[in-house]
Amino acid sequence: MFRRLSRCAIALPVALALAGLSGCGSGQPATSSTASASASAAGGAKEVTVFAAASLTGTFTELGKTFEAAHPGTTVKFNFGSSATLAQQIVQGAPADVFAAASPATMKTVTDGSLASAPTTFVRNKLEIAVPKDNPAKVDELKDLADSKVKVALCAEQVPCGAAAVKALDAAGLKVKPVTLEQDVKATLTKVELGEVDAALVYKTDVIASAGKAQGLEFPEADKAINDYPIATLAKAPAGDLAKQFVDLVLSPQGKDVLTKAGFEAP
Repeated sequence: MFRRLSRCAIALPVALALAGLSGCGSGQPATSSTASASASAAGGAKEVTVFAAASLTGTFTELGKTFEAAHPGTTVKFNFGSSATLAQQIVQGAPADVFAAASPATMKTVTDGSLASAPTTFVRNKLEIAVPKDNPAKVDELKDLADSKVKVALCAEQVPCGAAAVKALDAAGLKVKPVTLEQDVKATLTKVELGEVDAALVYKTDVIASAGKAQGLEFPEADKAINDYPIATLAKAPAGDLAKQFVDLVLSPQGKDVLTKAGFEAP
């Protein structure tokens, strides 16, 4: 159904992964939620590295700050991007402590290699139709995306948001020809925010995070394509104890509160 993007491969070289690049999905490098240069110079800094799906950017950044506040001298570094890309980076040896994926299938890539502990599903997410604020194409429902006059952006099929889109469209019996396929949900939504497309299928949480730059339309077939999000500590985690504590925070009532306020659903 979808053509494969040529601009970016899912399997990134180990050298890029080890350099801390987040992959082709978001185009963002691994970032720390706060700087810790002075603590590092003092020799007392600790670091936990979290690989997480692009759709978790806002919530995990907030939880990272909470974690750092509770663990003085500790820095949380994030690598946000396509779950499929992140899974391949881990398989290829990228140093990380925690992996939070947007689908069980991408987590399985890691667990099949005995590279992670048993994962726990911590939230679920559902698709919405995202349209620009003024909705120039007058999109009202999913079948409107099959109109050749409507420019549609979708996630690439091999990443979780793209796989969910395939399920939803199949459930509706629709064939959609996207004008672009993106490597993660953030990049897909950006096409809507910039007015480059008339509509996209993205997660509800990302529409909420757009803060009014896009509006979301619910559709019934989204219930056929809900994504479970698993999280796990990695077997070779350089900071194993901190990794477990970060996962505990995500699974805690405090973590659940941050996630549900962002639009995620309880598993």
